[in-house]
Amino acid sequence: MATALIIGASRGIGLELVKQYRADGWRVIATARKQEDCDALAALGAEPHKLDVNNVEAVAGMGWKLDGEELDVAILNAGVYGPRHDGFPMQTDFDTVMHTNVLAAMRLLPILAPLVSAAKGKLAVLSSRMGSLSERTVSGGSLYRASKAALNSVLIDTALVHGKQGATCVAFHPGWVKTDMGGSGADISVEQSASGIRATLATLPASEQAVYRNYDGTTIGW
Repeated sequence: MATALIIGASRGIGLELVKQYRADGWRVIATARKQEDCDALAALGAEPHKLDVNNVEAVAGMGWKLDGEELDVAILNAGVYGPRHDGFPMQTDFDTVMHTNVLAAMRLLPILAPLVSAAKGKLAVLSSRMGSLSERTVSGGSLYRASKAALNSVLIDTALVHGKQGATCVAFHPGWVKTDMGGSGADISVEQSASGIRATLATLPASEQAVYRNYDGTTIGW
């Protein structure tokens, strides 16, 4: 049975990925910060683990819990947008966004990559087109953009180490999705985003180098 790990599965795209993989008969390991969300994941048939990605002890413990697993798909979905303004950044805002979107990835990806390599699987992060340097045309959301550009850098480094060992590393723009972050006026539903991500992962050829894709498989420039 194929195994997927979804980090950050309490709601939105992460939760929908759990639902869709389970519906297709996959074994799903999923994390959430709150116990009630873990209980909801268990009700879906997933194997839940309580995890705050900003808690270094919890991240280390997750590595111990996953020891020996072979992951066909691992998706790091946890992330925050931060302030909606582009004024003088507060230290607390900077720390929250960078710790959640970047530092957590720097801690988690080295744990997950060998487990994905063992299955010759796909290791994905939920990035954003806003993190692209070559396709950037506006400056709004500068802190979020900086965090996603840094996340992409972490993924590229992960591929340099683990790509030759069998892990195909993917940074995803999930689309402008109708979630708490995207708002009700967004373009697509969580179902469409999750379905596209899954289809792209399923058809993506193995690669030793990290790739940057829209949820529908379209290439994005770094």
